[in-house]
Amino acid sequence: MKSFESFLAPNMEAFLTYRQSLGYPPQGLKSALLAFDIYLIQQGASWDSLQPYFFLELREKINKKPRSVNIILSALRSFFHYLVRQGLFAENPLQDVPPPQQTYFVPFVFSPEQTEKLLRAACTRIRRSQKRFLIDFAIYLAMVLLARCGMRINEPLRALRTHYRADEGTIYIARTKFKKDRLIPIPKPVLIEIENYLAVRRSFFHNDRNPYLLAGKKDKPLNEGQVRWAFHKVVKQSDLYRPKQVLANMTFGSPTPHCLRHSFAINTLKRIKDKGRSPQHTLPVLAAYMGHRKYQYTGAYLKVRDAKHLAGLIDFAQSQLDVI
Repeated sequence: MKSFESFLAPNMEAFLTYRQSLGYPPQGLKSALLAFDIYLIQQGASWDSLQPYFFLELREKINKKPRSVNIILSALRSFFHYLVRQGLFAENPLQDVPPPQQTYFVPFVFSPEQTEKLLRAACTRIRRSQKRFLIDFAIYLAMVLLARCGMRINEPLRALRTHYRADEGTIYIARTKFKKDRLIPIPKPVLIEIENYLAVRRSFFHNDRNPYLLAGKKDKPLNEGQVRWAFHKVVKQSDLYRPKQVLANMTFGSPTPHCLRHSFAINTLKRIKDKGRSPQHTLPVLAAYMGHRKYQYTGAYLKVRDAKHLAGLIDFAQSQLDVI
């Protein structure tokens, strides 16, 4: 990674070394400090420049989203707290610099009924011509795996045929977002879909050498762009499209393939709650199934109970704006 070049470069390097000695990883912190380092050079800053107003201007001038600006400001507060302990500052110049207001993103949530409607529509789009049938079937199956198993879009596309274990009813998922492999059980209806797809492949190609579970062309996997294009077509065909809305500090997203993963988690937790069991107790198991690094990440899905609750949030946000 690039080295620091401003007049604070030795202090930043010493701070990173200190943080590493405490066991903190340096990558995220160094990225934030590098952004500050570039800003110092651009502004021709010196020790005398480092007053509160300098950081207020920095907050406004950094061309990044509020969340990214807050990450940089948080790193700088830690850095200048370190410099205070070193005796280079009497007090932290960022102590009274407020963070910019963050916007909160709420993804679209499909209800179980909407998920069924979406998958039925996707199935009807499978064309019967020999040229298109297998590709369309694979695209449909990719959506099924996103909706029924909560996979990320690249996970079924990268899965090899050897990763699917019909006798166990499982799929092995390798090289996930957090480089965390996992083996997940597949619901019986999905197993039937996979077996039907593979049977069709065998009937089409007696010497099928494509190593991927969802075959694309010329021994390559199914293309992600094909799945996304088909998904958006099906969403509009099913009258499920909703444009992105920004209401106050909340952004309500439009449907994307990843929303099927969100919906899987939210609807799973709702079913558990409806059965009188604690969703909190289920989080570690669901986190392992979905490949989250920490089950606290899965807990974020508890903030939206279901699609009906999300619609209520949108209506409430809109009503507050109408009052204003």
